[in-house]
Amino acid sequence: MTPLDPHALECLAAIVEEGGFERAATRLSITQSAVSQRLRTLEAQAGTVLIVRSRPLRPTAAGRLLLRHAMQLRLLRADLDHDLHELAPGAASAREEERISIAVNADSIATWALPALTPLVTAGLPLEIIADDQEFTQVWLREGQVLGCVTALPQALRGCKVVPLGVMPYVAVAHPAYAAAHAPRGLTAHGARSMAFIAFNRKDELQARFVRRAFRLPRVALNQRFVPSAEGQVQAVLAGWGACVVPELQVRSLLAAGTLVDLAPGTVLPVELYWHCWNLDSGVLDSLTRALTEAAAQALVAPA
Repeated sequence: MTPLDPHALECLAAIVEEGGFERAATRLSITQSAVSQRLRTLEAQAGTVLIVRSRPLRPTAAGRLLLRHAMQLRLLRADLDHDLHELAPGAASAREEERISIAVNADSIATWALPALTPLVTAGLPLEIIADDQEFTQVWLREGQVLGCVTALPQALRGCKVVPLGVMPYVAVAHPAYAAAHAPRGLTAHGARSMAFIAFNRKDELQARFVRRAFRLPRVALNQRFVPSAEGQVQAVLAGWGACVVPELQVRSLLAAGTLVDLAPGTVLPVELYWHCWNLDSGVLDSLTRALTEAAAQALVAPA
């Protein structure tokens, strides 16, 4: 196979990341017809279709392979930029369109992950963080769209390494007025079925998992409202929308001030978190791994 055009590979990555040809053209500062031409050339070279023209667009199996290759080339350029910057601090930094993407669960973004990554971003790393549920961030890594992820899944993907980060304890909270009206004696198995719980999205199982764990129920059906933001969930609780299972780290000060109440004192849902990334010799990956593991050691609970 002849060498693949790096511009065409970056074009494939832009189409997938931006979700369309028009937005990819805008990001790459080329015409939409040029985007289509680069993709056709890459598909002709690969001998197969790389993008399924659906809504949303998605890469085929071959497309995912080439997308992973594009990400590896991007990582190599970022490593070179990192090394050059250490030798010559005034050297040009990586271009924005060659961003380094990782997937992080929304609760970690809202609590400990951003401070961990701030020094790297300040130093010039063109970082993109993709937020998702902790059970689904690994999908982004498996699809080749990110080079690492923070997830609750411990199993390593092929070609990747796993580093345990620690345990994030979750608690059930509500506004005092909501708790007085709907759970005057605290959370109960019967009361949980009639209360409103604020979930991140339809993939969020934390609310049901907490109730099942608290009352040893094999299954539970909850009345749920959806707010796709970790910070937004807390704001919804403060506004009296319902109860929510959130990281204790996120609401510690609100509980101490009495602004929120713990509906089930002494009951926590421990969620173990892991950092997965490609198993490559890379200064950028090493820096990301070191930053996340050091911050997690300070913010999270050590595994039992």
